[in-house]
Amino acid sequence: MKFFTHILIVIVVFTVETISAQKQNITATVVNATSDVGNIKYALYTKENFRKEPVQAKEAKIKEGKSTVVFENIPTGEYAIICFHDANNNNKMDFEPSGMPLEDYGASNNNLSRFGPPRYEEAKFLVKDKDVSFEIKF
Repeated sequence: MKFFTHILIVIVVFTVETISAQKQNITATVVNATSDVGNIKYALYTKENFRKEPVQAKEAKIKEGKSTVVFENIPTGEYAIICFHDANNNNKMDFEPSGMPLEDYGASNNNLSRFGPPRYEEAKFLVKDKDVSFEIKF
């Protein structure tokens, strides 16, 4: 009987750990692209790699001003998303000589500074035990 009790405990612990270790999805949708030309580039970051090498990078076409991507299998933690409209499909964000962006951009939480690039503290969000969805506005 003790053997079966131990086996049952091991199964319960394994099941609880498997459930708690599940990874979530993050859906990001740009809702106000100014045209359907080009595509939207998205990058998912942690605080440590913000605006450097993303955890995941995706791109999606634009249809009727909207574009959606899904970042899959994301572990629990704190993240931020930055995206931009690559209207000329050159795989980079273009700037004027003065440093002002020529292409629209946005970030999770839609809380962009009036001047300068997105800031992690303004764009961060938590991934816990449920999938997360965002509408991002340029």
